[in-house]
Amino acid sequence: MEKHDNKYQAYIRILNSELVKAMGCTEPIALAYCAALTKQLLEELPNRVVVHASGSIIKNVKSVIVPHTGHLKGIEAAVAAGIVAGDPTQELEVLADITEEQIETIHQFLKATPIDVKYLDQGCVFDMMVELYGPNHSAKVRIQNTHTNVVYQEKDGSTILNKLENGKDGSINPDYMLLDIEDIVDFANSVDIEDIKELLDTQIECNGAIANEGLCHDYGANIGKVLLQTRGDDVRTQAKAYAAAGSDARMNGCEMPVVINSGSGNQGLTASLPVMVYAKYLCSTNEQLYRALVISNLCAIRLKRPIGTLSAYCGVVSAGAAAGAGVAYLKGASYDTIKHTLVNALSVLSGMICDGAKASCAAKIALGVEMGLFGYDMYLSGQQFYHGDGIVQDGVEQTIEAVGRVAREGMRSTNDEIIDIMIHND
Repeated sequence: MEKHDNKYQAYIRILNSELVKAMGCTEPIALAYCAALTKQLLEELPNRVVVHASGSIIKNVKSVIVPHTGHLKGIEAAVAAGIVAGDPTQELEVLADITEEQIETIHQFLKATPIDVKYLDQGCVFDMMVELYGPNHSAKVRIQNTHTNVVYQEKDGSTILNKLENGKDGSINPDYMLLDIEDIVDFANSVDIEDIKELLDTQIECNGAIANEGLCHDYGANIGKVLLQTRGDDVRTQAKAYAAAGSDARMNGCEMPVVINSGSGNQGLTASLPVMVYAKYLCSTNEQLYRALVISNLCAIRLKRPIGTLSAYCGVVSAGAAAGAGVAYLKGASYDTIKHTLVNALSVLSGMICDGAKASCAAKIALGVEMGLFGYDMYLSGQQFYHGDGIVQDGVEQTIEAVGRVAREGMRSTNDEIIDIMIHND
């Protein structure tokens, strides 16, 4: 692929858009960002807060610790942190610079200020709006589809921004329609390393650091450490353990940033850390690692695109399959092997549910990575799943779209049931 090609430039834009740093689980952080933006409009401390959130936002925020809050969980904690101490200029690192004194202020604000959370059901899976009412002013901000996509702003009843009215809500990016697995492999083979080096260096540094943190300290269910203690320390186990350990830390209050993928820190960890572990084991060059990370990151994004930002389908299935493709590339695999690795992995694990962000995500990551690696093992052994084996279609692109249809449409009622259980059966 030539540097001047439209697809080459689109793939660079996609990587720069997707591989960004975030501190904490991205859904509560998006709420904190929304709240911080609303507070910025209000220009005073509110005495009443109303939060509107879609079911999938409620699901993904309910059980995860919000960083820099003194280990608080939930929507109220995320919004209070954004209002009291969030810096909206830092977007998904909105809570990065909170001080100990501000944490205490967050707790005081929660005790003193009513925060009313309302279920927002207007057909958009990723949807949130924060309304703030102060002594002198009112303000509201709405975010849809992606974590920093502001679609509406209002102050004192006057509209400042309304992308919903003009149809430019940011839900469709034409660059993503250009993604396909064969061209991703071509791009990985031909990309100028300087075009992606800084981006991937940040991913390697951040995601490697939080994985080490998760293995060295006590976080959640310590899935990474359990894997190494019970399954040995061969490279395959290490690949799963490091990815899981990053999630152990991230889901359970660690205040270190990760580089995300498809809007998710867990997917960013899953797509990158197994490839990094195998690169070290195989004594791969830096260039080989960069190109393999291009494979895993872009494959993860391609697999996730037809599913959507949030659903009942666990995103680490896509990222785990993509990690298997990245490891295969490190070992010299061609496009043919990579596409079969993806199909094999998706055939086995598609359908694993997402029941929100919490400690057990780390165990799901380990399963996702295992299936990605197993999909590669299968093809090396001359085995594969064929068109007609369940939802497997004739070709990798068609199979990806079929999985996306099941996740997006078929599992919609599953998502509703999960949300109902989480909200009404505490």
